[in-house]
Amino acid sequence: MSSKLNMYIKGVSVVNNNIEKLILNIIFGSFGILALIYILLLGNMVRNIIERQSFEAQARSFSNEVRTLESTYLSLSNSIDLNLAHSMGFKETKATFVTRKTLGFNSSIDNIKVAQNDL
Repeated sequence: MSSKLNMYIKGVSVVNNNIEKLILNIIFGSFGILALIYILLLGNMVRNIIERQSFEAQARSFSNEVRTLESTYLSLSNSIDLNLAHSMGFKETKATFVTRKTLGFNSSIDNIKVAQNDL
């Protein structure tokens, strides 16, 4: 029986063997393209992580620099007084304020009297 089966299989011709090879090549090609895309995305993520870590280190150094500048500013601002300003050439100004006359009725002007409201 097996010899009869072998004879039958050899006698049967496959219609188109090229389609199977084409499908296999398409599958391997798509796997290759997907693997390349995966490698590119993974490399991009690793590069972004490394850049983020360097930016965080740089931000810490800037924060320390700002902290020292703030402490220097506070120490200098506490030492400012009127004598230091005069020694630097600043002068104290005399403030003058502008006033205007009232817009309401005044009983002393023209003897105008306003009646009191009963409510």
